[in-house]
Amino acid sequence: MMKGQLAGLMKQAQAMQDNLKKAQDELAHIDVEGQSGSGLVKITMSCKHDVKRVSIDPSLLADDKDMLEDLLAAAFNDGLRRAEEVSSAKMGKLTAGMPMPPGMKFPF
Repeated sequence: MMKGQLAGLMKQAQAMQDNLKKAQDELAHIDVEGQSGSGLVKITMSCKHDVKRVSIDPSLLADDKDMLEDLLAAAFNDGLRRAEEVSSAKMGKLTAGMPMPPGMKFPF
């Protein structure tokens, strides 16, 4: 490989790394909402998985504690799934056409 080609590849790799870092920073500011119980329990989190808000409909507070815990877990898992979808879509645009190992998830 010629010196010029290697320099070009290094420049492309640096640009891709910069773009991935920028996308990861943007994901920290994108919020998603997970829900369960037809919206009775809602959890808002960033695409970096930081929980920002938990909302529980007052009608659930007098109900069974176990059911409420299950609804919270389901809403959290729904939020994680949505965050992964947004993250994968955003990062997928940056890596389009690049061979990626199976199961590799973003952010790293």
